[in-house]
Amino acid sequence: MRILVLVLSLVATEICASPELWRNEWPNTDFENTSVEKWVEIMSGGPQKDGIPALDNPSFIPVIAEAKLGAREPVITLEIQGETPRAYPIRFLIWHEIVNDEVGGIPVAVTFCPLCNSGITFDRRVDGDMLTFGVSGKLRNSDMIMFDRETESWWQQAIGEAIVGDLTGTKLQTLPSWMESWSEFESRHPDGLVMAEPDFSRNYGANPYVQYDSSNRPFLFSGKMPPHGIPALARVVRVGDAAWPMTRIAVAGEISENNVVLSWSAGQASALDSQNIGLGRDVGSVRVRDAAGNNLAHDVMFAFAYDAFWPEGAWMLGE
Repeated sequence: MRILVLVLSLVATEICASPELWRNEWPNTDFENTSVEKWVEIMSGGPQKDGIPALDNPSFIPVIAEAKLGAREPVITLEIQGETPRAYPIRFLIWHEIVNDEVGGIPVAVTFCPLCNSGITFDRRVDGDMLTFGVSGKLRNSDMIMFDRETESWWQQAIGEAIVGDLTGTKLQTLPSWMESWSEFESRHPDGLVMAEPDFSRNYGANPYVQYDSSNRPFLFSGKMPPHGIPALARVVRVGDAAWPMTRIAVAGEISENNVVLSWSAGQASALDSQNIGLGRDVGSVRVRDAAGNNLAHDVMFAFAYDAFWPEGAWMLGE
């Protein structure tokens, strides 16, 4: 019975995967301009366009004023030279997925795709024009497809590239940011800022994807599983087109290779484990720097997503 339901679901998805059925919702999107080879690669995640509301111009409070975050709760940290460091709690991003902000004159999009555990910060400028991003409600390889409100082009979050519309082929600049525990950010930046709770009716602090990262297969993903016996939802640290298994970094404590230094520390809860985000199992935090100690842009994502978007990528497995 389960096999029949799955087959019918895939058939229905293929039938529904057509620009002709999307044009009413997306009248300003140029579907003739695309890098997607087969429309069946794009699936509905459930919500419609803006059904998951992105946040624009968020408010911030001083670290010392934050009283709700648990010590182990994950945040995305953004440190831009000359500016007060900012923390974006995953307890908010898990419900909104995109935050359009501006830091030191740089328009940024802080993004988090729960189905891929992918947390990436982008510069929102393209050829001098500033874009504002929203959540399309569509998925490809289980990864969020964003859209910009200016041209309504569709963007693949994991790779930061437009895949449908006027801006197809355009890539966003990725800025160094990382996921760490609230206590790590708080202790390092007692004078820092943390995003304030948004004015939406959401159960902030709760995880709507309970035990997702313990699943055998990703949600709405029909691609192949990762090689080398790596579980589909194992975390890997991607730098460029290379990926290091989180377990390898955790065992070593620090790895230096490929001109990259990866350091692991315990204390960060998985946002995709228990119902209460702050009580999730410890998955640790990773800092990624170059040999000179400069922060490098990277992503901590699930192995299946890395393999789907970088099929020729380098798996850094050590000996």
